[in-house]
Amino acid sequence: MRVCLQRVTQAKVLVRDEDGKEGDWLVADEIKHGFVALIGVSEGDTEQDVRVMAEKVGTLRVFSDSAGKMNASLLDVEGSILAISQFTLYADCRKGRRPSFTAAGNPESAENLYRQLIAQWRAKGIPVGEGRFGAHMQVELVNDGPVTILLETRKGAIV
Repeated sequence: MRVCLQRVTQAKVLVRDEDGKEGDWLVADEIKHGFVALIGVSEGDTEQDVRVMAEKVGTLRVFSDSAGKMNASLLDVEGSILAISQFTLYADCRKGRRPSFTAAGNPESAENLYRQLIAQWRAKGIPVGEGRFGAHMQVELVNDGPVTILLETRKGAIV
C-alpha cells in the first residue's frame, strides 16, 4: 500500500455531477487543516497493511508544535484527512512511454482495503472526508510547507 501525504491548510475534492451535464463538478467533500492522503492499493496488500498505515498516518509528527518544530501529529493538532483513491501511485514507467498499472490491486479488493483504512482512521477519532472511489476527480489543496511524504508498506511494515 502506498499513501502520498500532503500536509494542507485546506483541501476539497470535486466529482462530476452524475445527474447533471457533462462538465458539471460538485464538491464531494472538504477539510481544513490536516492531510490529503492519496491512497494506492497493490496486489497482495492485506488488512495488516491497512492497520500499519492507519497507525503511521495518525501519529506521524509533521505538524508544528508550540515551538514551531515539526513535532506534532495529526491527532495532536486535531486535523482531518481527505482520502483520495489513487491507483496511479503504482504506475511502472520503466519501459516505454505509457505507464503500466499491473501492480495496482484489482478494483474490488482495492476498494475494500481503502474503505477499511478510512474506517480505522475514523475509529481513532480522525475526521475523514473522501472522494469517490474509482471516479475522475479534481482535488484542490493548499500544501502547507510544502510538506509531502510518501509512505509504503511491504509485508505489513512501513518502508
